[in-house]
Amino acid sequence: MQKRVIALGFFDGVHQGHAALLGTACQRARTLGASPAVLTFDTHPAAYTGSTATPLIHSLAGRLECIERLHGIHDVIVLPFDEALRQMPWDAFVTALGEDYGAVHVVCGHNYHFGYGGKGNPAQLQAKCKELGIGVDVVPEVKLDGMTVSSTHIRALLADGAIETAMRFLGHPHTLIDTVRHGFKLGRTLGAPTINMTFPPGVLIPPRGVYATQAFLPGERLGRTAVTNIGHRPTVNGDGETLTVESYILGFSGDLYDRQVRVEFHRFLRPEIKFADTEELKRQIQRDIEIAERHFGVGT
Repeated sequence: MQKRVIALGFFDGVHQGHAALLGTACQRARTLGASPAVLTFDTHPAAYTGSTATPLIHSLAGRLECIERLHGIHDVIVLPFDEALRQMPWDAFVTALGEDYGAVHVVCGHNYHFGYGGKGNPAQLQAKCKELGIGVDVVPEVKLDGMTVSSTHIRALLADGAIETAMRFLGHPHTLIDTVRHGFKLGRTLGAPTINMTFPPGVLIPPRGVYATQAFLPGERLGRTAVTNIGHRPTVNGDGETLTVESYILGFSGDLYDRQVRVEFHRFLRPEIKFADTEELKRQIQRDIEIAERHFGVGT
């Protein structure tokens, strides 16, 4: 069986606290001649136990993409958080790490809880792993501006539109990864054709409004400057209920339909506004583009 150093956690947002944990796992793996790996769940345990659903920073696909792109870990074990796993005693879970997944060393955060009722904790993990001959690192909390870096805090920042502060706690821009879909093609009539995307179900949606973003297109390593609107397009769509994520990518005119694009949110520019007419909207779009260009230093 493959020897693994396994990082344990849910990793929503893959933030700076997670980065310390994942970095430790990679370092230990190099030292031990093992493969770095992550063990996580398909859904948040709170959702399965009947607690109030918490909108997540990322979908499962988003978490996996960030873990691989930002930390170079390709081996991710995704367990279905079903009734059997929910009722698994904490010590049986630790035993399975070695017997079923080849763990020779595990890494967890200071507040990691696991097993039935969340009764397992880092101290118990260390004791059981010592018995099994498995090494353990418990990574202390990471603080920024006196605040513990946590997914809960970052969710609150994103919900308030504090994109730049959230980016500091994440250690990277907040991202949306989705397949470009067909829209209403109204952007073309405004001189700013857009790509249309959507946030997956259960994922936190930042406040409606306009953002300075970067779009990473298939096969391209560098991001392109973009302006992204999250909202209902009140000027051209009345009081429509459909929430859209539309990005105008500066200088791009190709076909991206049915292709996957990553959009990174860097700055909140303004709330969504219902303009008097499309001409006023066109003028505001141009102002938004100019602000985004200045933010990214385009043409300077």
